[in-house]
Amino acid sequence: MSGHQARRRFGQHFLTDGFIIDSIVRAINPQSGELVIEIGPGLGALTLPLLACCKPLTVIELDRDLAAKLRRQEGLRVIEADVLTVDFHALADEFGAKLRIAGNLPYNISTPILFHLLGCVDRVADQHFMLQKEVVDRMAAEPGSKAYGRLSVMLQWRYDIESILEVPPESFDPPPRVDSAVVRMVPLPDAVALDQARFEDMVQCAFSQRRKILRNTLGRWLEEQGFAGEFDLQRRAEEVPVAEFVALAQALPPR
Repeated sequence: MSGHQARRRFGQHFLTDGFIIDSIVRAINPQSGELVIEIGPGLGALTLPLLACCKPLTVIELDRDLAAKLRRQEGLRVIEADVLTVDFHALADEFGAKLRIAGNLPYNISTPILFHLLGCVDRVADQHFMLQKEVVDRMAAEPGSKAYGRLSVMLQWRYDIESILEVPPESFDPPPRVDSAVVRMVPLPDAVALDQARFEDMVQCAFSQRRKILRNTLGRWLEEQGFAGEFDLQRRAEEVPVAEFVALAQALPPR
């Protein structure tokens, strides 16, 4: 598809680099019969190679003009909607299979999309996304690094996360002002079940003032929750491994 002007309000940057496109498709390795969903297909750079491997292919596109063009492609099911409103549980139930989700996510709302998908991780086989490199670095960061934070903990609680490909700005039209990367996210089979909203509240509190020790931030929150157990609060949040945050959440008294 061509003749479409990128729209800033949708955060559109269209992938044009054939080598990068081929590399992403190889990384996804879509197979016939799998339920593949692409978020933000845009001009179809990934869509057409994916469609060649697996039909039907479901795409989610907010831009009305692009959605209309995509509907002309045989084998495509087009959901014209904001991805944050899409019920992925319902899609998995409809097809009776776990979802393989991929896409070049709009960088301006990538974190809300990741958290939206976190709510349906039990229906997902894997996810491959193009994101701002800085975001991918935060997603995959280890404790003790500057990139380690709320996003790292919340996502590593449920996924194995791997940065698999770096993508320069010139691979897009128009070029973004940042470097990009492709991340692979595979749900952990033995992830601990938690109250996601409460866990998110706890982690956000812990990282609310990164330079302070946890006694001054998380300590107060734990008191409010009625927590009477043991937890080392003489550390900064960035020093606490994901497993310790998860264990702490498990130890919280019921609300």
